[in-house]
Amino acid sequence: MNVNLAERAHNHNWKLDPIVRSLLDTDFYKLLMLQFIWKNFPKIHVTSETTNRTVSVRLAEHVPAAALIEQMEHVRQLRFRRSELIWLAGNTFYGTRSIFEPSFLEWLENDFRLSDYEVTEHDGQLTLRFSGLWTEVTMWEIYGLALLSEMKTRSALGKLSELELDILYARAKTRLWEKIEKLRQVPDVRISEFGTRRRHSFLWQEYAVLAMRAGIGPSLSGTSNTYLAYKHDLEAMGTNAHELPMALAALSNSDEELRQSQYRVLDLWQKSYGGELLILLPDTFGTTQFLEGAPDWVADWTGQRCDSKDPFVAGDEYIAWLMSRGRDASRKRLIASDGLDVDDILSLDAYFKGRIRFSAGWGTLLTNDFRGCHPRGEHDFEPISLVCKVMTVEGRPAVKLSDNAYKSTGPADEIERYRRVFGTRAVHLAEALV
Repeated sequence: MNVNLAERAHNHNWKLDPIVRSLLDTDFYKLLMLQFIWKNFPKIHVTSETTNRTVSVRLAEHVPAAALIEQMEHVRQLRFRRSELIWLAGNTFYGTRSIFEPSFLEWLENDFRLSDYEVTEHDGQLTLRFSGLWTEVTMWEIYGLALLSEMKTRSALGKLSELELDILYARAKTRLWEKIEKLRQVPDVRISEFGTRRRHSFLWQEYAVLAMRAGIGPSLSGTSNTYLAYKHDLEAMGTNAHELPMALAALSNSDEELRQSQYRVLDLWQKSYGGELLILLPDTFGTTQFLEGAPDWVADWTGQRCDSKDPFVAGDEYIAWLMSRGRDASRKRLIASDGLDVDDILSLDAYFKGRIRFSAGWGTLLTNDFRGCHPRGEHDFEPISLVCKVMTVEGRPAVKLSDNAYKSTGPADEIERYRRVFGTRAVHLAEALV
């Protein structure tokens, strides 16, 4: 909390201050998914790729490819520290000890490696492509996105004087505190920090997390950043993401296998984790069709994270579905996580109070909200929508339909095939802010 961010940005030799300081500097769900992949799909080959959906920002003009590669090579040389592995082995996550198997932790220590990669430039955009075993590729997602996001930040910081840096961070701190003050008025709200992938910088993310802990106390449930959880004795938050159903769908050999793959991944997940960490993410191929076709046992899962659908609509739909399956929605968990800011969080909390246990995964607009903070009124620090998605699995194209057609990924002919199989129409189209 005592880091002078302006002075650090002005005087520090960034080359000696790597963006990714530890292999734990990733979302907790990536480690859970890595163990799942290592256990169930150790020989599967995949490719993944980053995309800047904010095409108006030409990343290649802000991020030198050579400097990016230098940071990526640093990440490839990192290894899990013994103290980190001991923490993973002995800590309690979601009330459960020994989530990580000893043989998996031994593999992390001795055999884990990151895959090869390519950095390419086209029409002003930088793209990172990763290829190799799924166990080697999957962890690149957060590292790659955090590198791109912070290198964009560092480029903009380098254009400011020390006084201007002071003003920038003073304004950002004031904005953060104003948000915290609003949250303090609703002490039973529950928030997890989800902002690693598109953060302003590691130091600012750490500052924001510690400010939240000091400002709202137990209302901060924890952080998705495993390194910050380890370093500051916070709860590590997260379960799984769209990558798993996308990959299992790509491995399907028939339309029926494709349709059922979204439930097969859930079955494998609960077998892998002994009935823990049971949070649904139903929107990979469309939430409505997922719920309509779900086996009854899916309603026994702990809760649902809604991502691309309007969270008010998605929450009402989930509650109605639970009631139709004879489940008590008030005992379930609803997590909203897409592009939230403080007013959204408070409105959702009030809307669902008493109906379901609501919590928010607060990401980019917690860890990278510098909108309007530039001392000269420029837009260099505004967040952009960076994503990294699996592209192929064993040479087959991977597809995401999403509840927001803007976020669909995959070849056009495959997207149409998936829409036919899943019965999902492109009914919602909204540009992603973050």
